[in-house]
Amino acid sequence: MRKLAQELVERAGQSPDDVAVIDAEGAHTLGEVVARAGEIADLLDRSLAGAPTVLVQADNTWRTLAAAIAVGLRGGLVAVISGHAARSEYDLALEDIQPDAVIASPHAVETWQVDDAGLPVVGEAFPGWSLRAAASRRTRGVERWRGGVAIAMTSGSTGRPKCVVQSEESIRYAGEATIAAVGLRPGDPVGAFVPFSSVAAFCFGLYLPALLGGPVVCLDKWSPEDAVVLLRDEKVAWTMLVPTMAMQLSLVPGSSGALTSLRAMTVGGGPMNARSLESAERHLGTRFLRVFGMSECLGHTTPLPSEPPEVRLGRDGRPFPGTELRVVGDDGAALPLGEVGNVQVRGPSLFVGYARNGAPVPPELTPDGFLPTGDRARINDDGTLNILGREKQVIIRGGRNIDINEVEAAVAAIPGVAQVCVVPVSDDLLGERAAALVVWSGDPLDIDGVRRELAAADFPKFKWPEFVYPVPHLPQNRVGKLDRSGAVSLASSLVGGDAAAEAR
Repeated sequence: MRKLAQELVERAGQSPDDVAVIDAEGAHTLGEVVARAGEIADLLDRSLAGAPTVLVQADNTWRTLAAAIAVGLRGGLVAVISGHAARSEYDLALEDIQPDAVIASPHAVETWQVDDAGLPVVGEAFPGWSLRAAASRRTRGVERWRGGVAIAMTSGSTGRPKCVVQSEESIRYAGEATIAAVGLRPGDPVGAFVPFSSVAAFCFGLYLPALLGGPVVCLDKWSPEDAVVLLRDEKVAWTMLVPTMAMQLSLVPGSSGALTSLRAMTVGGGPMNARSLESAERHLGTRFLRVFGMSECLGHTTPLPSEPPEVRLGRDGRPFPGTELRVVGDDGAALPLGEVGNVQVRGPSLFVGYARNGAPVPPELTPDGFLPTGDRARINDDGTLNILGREKQVIIRGGRNIDINEVEAAVAAIPGVAQVCVVPVSDDLLGERAAALVVWSGDPLDIDGVRRELAAADFPKFKWPEFVYPVPHLPQNRVGKLDRSGAVSLASSLVGGDAAAEAR
């Protein structure tokens, strides 16, 4: 963060009254944010010897930007964690990152049960927020991160949350590539509605707009109604959302034509249906860019706003300049265009590694430097990509494997389906059965209606879901992504409720 921090200090000297952040507390000028960052940097300098690793409670406000600048001015590493994180998540961050200092609110300090002896208070970072530094008053040195400047925790949707270490070069590359692809101009407002504690939001919601020189328009607690108002009233030029959040915007009363200021909205991080996306973008008056990326290799594909809907919404973009994607078979050999296989990526936004015991563990790459993503996909003749789901996402029903991604795609094609999530529910006889949670944009179909549509589409009968439940929205995790564990719990409870009702 040193490079960006120095640029912002220079910019603040020239244009201190430029608005840097708009959040629930109001508008905050660049001069104000940089001044506070300087105070925190001085406090760190007085409290710790060396370039520190600082764990920061990252809410979507001016405070996160100020803290990141402060750590950058000291040449340190900023690790972001949600203020809503549980004690177990904080403990995991301590174990993996071993920070020299912590910046947090009183509520977070109490929830996390921060050790006063090991991390005593050395001053106030923000009004009411303490800065705590290691009792030794020494840092382990930022060199331990091998070029890493930022760490954020993954959602843990596929297992234990991981602390992903990124370099400033990687973050900057992803931001600059996005700015160029979308056609953003200096000073354009950028929406930040996904929590800054996620890797992607830190890059695209905080670093990118600071690099661009426009205000960060923040929403600290997700509300589709509030998001529509902010996007419209602040004339936001671009934002990034996960599909569940983007679709919810189109269901807000009065949202028709509300987002015409948006040059584009980048959508990624979950299952997407082209027809539903097209309906939503037409309703909102903007353009969606369907992308593929991951915490470990930030934002590595995108379409252009000028491309037709069938490309922007029906595919998952092309690689950024300098990034390479390939699809390989089980033997690791590259497959021809159009064939389905496992996705691997190589490029400038590849992460440094996962934090473990205070240092990055490098990723396991192929001999020629590609990262296996764990996704299935095909590359089309025009160079675009179609992500077809995770490699290991199946329901095992009576010994037969049912590809969840395939079932979701079939149900999503039914008219009136806005979103769908298919999950396994346990069964004493068959092991697992398929249940579909469906968000409807019109009148919902019952299970017989869904099966008629699947039959008409000639979708194999053994893959049909055996339970279909209409829901107002799909379960989401803290960063707005589809929470499959939550979906399994919800579907299991609905199936159990039906069984109890039948027994009565």
